[in-house]
Parts: sequence; structure tokens; C-alpha cells
Amino acid sequence: MPSNKYSVPLSKIIKEMSFETVYLPQPAEDIMITTPDVNRPGLILAGYDNFFDPARINFLGIYEVEYINSRSPQRRAERLENFMSKSPAAIVYTRSIKCPDDVLALAEKYQVPVLSTSDSTSNTMANVIAFLNVELAERITRHGVFVEVYGEGVLMIGDSGVGKSETAVELIKRGHRLIADDAVEIKKTGKKTLVGTAPDNIRHFIELRGIGLINARRIFGMGAVKLSEKIDMIIELEPWDSNKVYDRMGLDSQTTEILGVSIPSTTVPVKPGRNLAIIIEVAAMNNRQKKMGYNAARELMHNLGMVEDVIPQEDEIELWSDF
Repeated sequence: MPSNKYSVPLSKIIKEMSFETVYLPQPAEDIMITTPDVNRPGLILAGYDNFFDPARINFLGIYEVEYINSRSPQRRAERLENFMSKSPAAIVYTRSIKCPDDVLALAEKYQVPVLSTSDSTSNTMANVIAFLNVELAERITRHGVFVEVYGEGVLMIGDSGVGKSETAVELIKRGHRLIADDAVEIKKTGKKTLVGTAPDNIRHFIELRGIGLINARRIFGMGAVKLSEKIDMIIELEPWDSNKVYDRMGLDSQTTEILGVSIPSTTVPVKPGRNLAIIIEVAAMNNRQKKMGYNAARELMHNLGMVEDVIPQEDEIELWSDF
């Protein structure tokens, strides 16, 4: 994951994690964290400071505090001075451990933010890492409409005017949720995971030609919108081309690569009379079935004797009924 291309203010971490502020050398909004990696400074407190990364947030729990307190007063002072002189991005005391006065004095000397939480060290680190992985993730912005359909994140792409926003409104009326219209900010939060959201300034807004801008949250209610969702599939809407041969079986899986992640995709031709909302609902359910190991096209091919590696649907039901 990129560690320095993006940054997040410490104030946002403090608010998200409900940290208590013990000492800040400057306003938390001006202190930027640039890496999702964190650290427990046991090694540097033991005297080994090779490869220490000062850009990381450091967490001090019971083990670190008890260890450094078990050293002689002189050795303790030397190790703490060495640690704080590296100017770590911030230190967080967990389990409501009180920051000692000598550490606080060193924090003021070397301008190191000091925070505190009542939560355990492991839980705090896991929550901070998960939060930073999203906030500092590699990202791009794509033109499209992003909706959640039956729990599947569906990214609709296509030329302007093809009907993406109108389809999104119909899906909302059918009980599904809007995440982003027109611009979708896509973040790579894992090796195989993309998460989509809307830029803050256009969140919940939909543009409908002939109507103008509408606020989906205010018209359809809070249940009609969602802040973010994993991208499970991509549907490209394009005007129907009578000279083009479209996939009628769905036997071969198509993918689209975004930020190095391959996402299942399909092309849906648009023409008068086609109910795109229903088609996308079926596409979302079919994509979920494929993820669970069932492919309707392969079952049909099996029934026709053309493939042998598919369990017929009826046999699947019988197998499950044995449990």
C-alpha cells in the first residue's frame, strides 16, 4: 500500500477513535499521518533502533510500560530519550495508562503528540490500521454511478446520457441504495478489494436530464443512500448496436481491471423497452451466485452433455438436504 502519497490529519483519527488528547505540539488538524503502518516500540525501548520509522503511530500498552519501568532509572531515562528523540508521528497510551511526567516532558521537548484510550492495545491497533488503510488507500475517480443492489456493489459505467442516473433512481425506488452518481471515488483497500464512495461535495445528489439535480437522501429517505460499498461487479451500459454480437450465455467470465484489481464485468445494451433496473437486479443476484460457486450457463451446458464438471441444481439441493 502507498505510504506517502496521501495523508490524513491526526484530528480525524482522534475523532474516529475517540482518543483523549494528552499533549499536542500544534493543532491536530495540522499534524498529518502518511502511513497506515503502526508500531509497538518494544525493540527501540530495548535499545535496538535500526529500521525505526518515525512516520508511524506508536502504541504503548502494559508490556511496553512494565518493561521500561523495570529498567534502572538511568537506563529508563536513556531509552525513553532515545525513543522520543526520533520524533514519532504520535504515541498512544492504551488501557487508560497515564502518561508519566518524564515522558510528557520529552514529548514537549521533541514535539511528539501524546494520546490516550481505554481500549486494549490489540483492538486499538486493529481499528487504527483498518481506518488508515481506507483513508490512505491508492485511489482514482471514475465517471459512473455506484449503487448497492441486494448487498452487491454495482458500478454502472457508460457514456453520458445512456441512462445510468435514471436507472439508479428506479433501483432506489425498488429498495436499493445509492452510493455515488456521476463521480465515483474508488479506493484500493486490499490486494483484491476496491471500495467506492462519493466525493463529499456531491454526495447523495443525482443529475436527471430534464429535471435537474435532486437529493436522493431528502427525497427517498436515509434508507436510500449509503456512504461506501465494496465494488463487486461492473456493468457497462451502451446503446444497442444491431451489428454487434452480445454474450447470450454468460459462460465466459469477463473482468475489468481497476488499480490492478480485476472486477467481474458485463456489457448491457440499452434500447427502448428494456427495463434496466430489473436487468441489473438479476445481474447482481447472478454475480452473487457465481461467487458462491453456481453458474447457470454451465449447468445448462452440463444438461446438454457438453461439460462434466457441474453438479445439477437438483442434485445440489439433494446434497444440502442430507445435512
